[in-house]
Amino acid sequence: MNISKTKIQGILVVEPKLLGDHRGWFMETYSNEKFEEAGIGLRFIQDNQSFSEVKGTLRGLHYQLNPKAQTKLVRCTRGAIYDVAVDIRKGSPTFGDWFGIELSADNKKQLLIPKGFAHGFMTLTDDVEVQYKVDELYAPECDRGIIWNDSQIGIEWPINITPVLSAKDEKAPSLRETENNFIYGE
Repeated sequence: MNISKTKIQGILVVEPKLLGDHRGWFMETYSNEKFEEAGIGLRFIQDNQSFSEVKGTLRGLHYQLNPKAQTKLVRCTRGAIYDVAVDIRKGSPTFGDWFGIELSADNKKQLLIPKGFAHGFMTLTDDVEVQYKVDELYAPECDRGIIWNDSQIGIEWPINITPVLSAKDEKAPSLRETENNFIYGE
């Protein structure tokens, strides 16, 4: 398993080692021991899975407020997505900056998104399945979002179409307007 840093502190790309032979392949998608060896002390408590039927579906940008904030380990197991994390930690030198990466069933990459980041993805193909681990349960009272096309953030989504959105995501506020209790360094 290869774990590499990105341009934004805390966001990590995880690339499982693929072992293959004439039957197919095998990989460890998560190893607590290997994460601890890399200095990542997490306790995941739930696995989630989503299915998106059509290319151009956009889910996000989502996060949960403290004390129910979530770290996520995201992977795409069918199709392909453009996965994005946005730094929303007040006082962070990268506040409002974003990191995006293609995750797909073919490349098998994963993205580790810590607390203090909003998360979203756009499907690059039809029939997409995304799976992710979280270290905190869903808490509707702490659920928040940021509009996907916030000009302050300026995410460069790879497909230039009007995305398929949920009613909740269509009405999400901007980064300036959203409720946020994340402080850099806490």
